[in-house]
Amino acid sequence: MTGRTIEMTPYRAPMQHIFSLLLCLSASAGLAANPPEPLSAQAAFELPQPKPDAVIHYGEHDRQFGELRLPKSDGPFGIAVIIHGGCWLSDYDQGYMASFAQAITDLGWATWTIAYRRVGEPGGGWPNTFVDAGAAVDFVPELATRYPLDTERVIAIGHSAGGHLALWLAGRSRLPATGVLYTERPQPIHGVLALAAAADLEYLSAHRTCGNAATLLMDGSPEARPERYLEGSPTQLLPLGVPQILVNGELDETWSAPADRYFAAASNAGDAIETSTMAGAGHFELVVPNSQNWSIVREALVRLGGAIADE
Repeated sequence: MTGRTIEMTPYRAPMQHIFSLLLCLSASAGLAANPPEPLSAQAAFELPQPKPDAVIHYGEHDRQFGELRLPKSDGPFGIAVIIHGGCWLSDYDQGYMASFAQAITDLGWATWTIAYRRVGEPGGGWPNTFVDAGAAVDFVPELATRYPLDTERVIAIGHSAGGHLALWLAGRSRLPATGVLYTERPQPIHGVLALAAAADLEYLSAHRTCGNAATLLMDGSPEARPERYLEGSPTQLLPLGVPQILVNGELDETWSAPADRYFAAASNAGDAIETSTMAGAGHFELVVPNSQNWSIVREALVRLGGAIADE
């Protein structure tokens, strides 16, 4: 399929939805005496949104597009597929990740920031949120026919709910052939950087995290929809067989717990995985290039690139 290029207007989340997300993340502040004030969701959504080099559709639906950014040098470039969070909900889109994507591009990676259908809009949730993420990655070889991209160096970087999708994309080759989400020859993901990742769907569903968003995504609990969690939960696809780095904010208790559970499961399965903590950070500092201690993320990306090169 040949993609079509479109012009996009930056999205701003309605204030009532920003307030809802702030409530969802309120536990991230922790109970320490006089902790640093975490970056708010509202502040994150008001970050600068530098324009991409191109906005290209990978499918026919409105949300099936990606934002492509290219380094200012000669390629071919490794490709970082960037996946936004927001509890998989239609209230939030990729806009707040634009500055992050530009920073990753400035480090020498081409970035492909993907949009996808989300819960609360037509076609969103199971299975199409997953289908769209997979289709966006499988479109990378098509991009490589037009731009200087190296399809042998493709990593996924996801924040929050996007961290779940980043890990899931790396595990697609392990999907059962009889499953709804099966793809015969998916574009390989060679490494994952998961930031404040919603990595354990079963835990999130059981704890009704972020308004029970995981259950909404899957249209049911693990007990009600076990076959869906077998396909859609990264913990069910372990070992992924690629290097993985998880980064969480020190003050982000809400999202650290599922990441810690995933880390333990992946380690026990034999995956090459490490975890880092950003001191003084909440949920959003991880995707803000000028935030204090953002070097944690930059250095993790360097390590991930080195691990891929060593394979």
